[in-house]
Amino acid sequence: MLEKLYIFVKNQTMYKILIALFCWTTFYAQTNEIQKAADFQKNMNASFADADKSPLLEEVLKSFEGLDFFPILEEFIVKAKFIRSKKEKPFQMKTTTERTPMYKKFGELHFEINGQKMQLNVYQNLELIQKPGFKDYLFLPFSDVSCGKESYIGGRYIDMRIPTSKEVIVNFNLAYNPYCAYNYKYSCPIVPLENDLPIAILAGVKKYHD
Repeated sequence: MLEKLYIFVKNQTMYKILIALFCWTTFYAQTNEIQKAADFQKNMNASFADADKSPLLEEVLKSFEGLDFFPILEEFIVKAKFIRSKKEKPFQMKTTTERTPMYKKFGELHFEINGQKMQLNVYQNLELIQKPGFKDYLFLPFSDVSCGKESYIGGRYIDMRIPTSKEVIVNFNLAYNPYCAYNYKYSCPIVPLENDLPIAILAGVKKYHD
């Protein structure tokens, strides 16, 4: 009887430890992603204020005081199931100009926001991955219900790296506008129709102007 009681107490203690560890890990991951978003906003403003890096027109740069961001929200930091695509053929992605860079669908991201199941395709630029530092770079373009209202009408982008597991964090607070939203001289990929989300993603960079 005492032996059974000991095993029960031991199991309960281990269960509580595992729950506490899970909660701490989840909290740490969320805190890390929130800090990442805060750093992202700070770095973007610094880059846009730098004449050598900024996509802004010269006359606009003179009065630049910072980009407009949505508040950083945890609900737009989601865990997604990553499914690697197989035998995908390269294709020419449409852009805002006549340029058609070669891309390949690299995988799918399956996730939920507010109970709604969603999917986004993630792509690989076949020219960019040949450059140093970009071998594992992935491109996640998306559009949503907020496009043309609170956010840029042409959709937004998120930079990613090739996942090392079947689960990946998608932080929409890191979403940014293509450079053509600020300057007509840039050529930007157009978000594929399959990456249009049925909800408003009120996270990341807001539209620059009407």
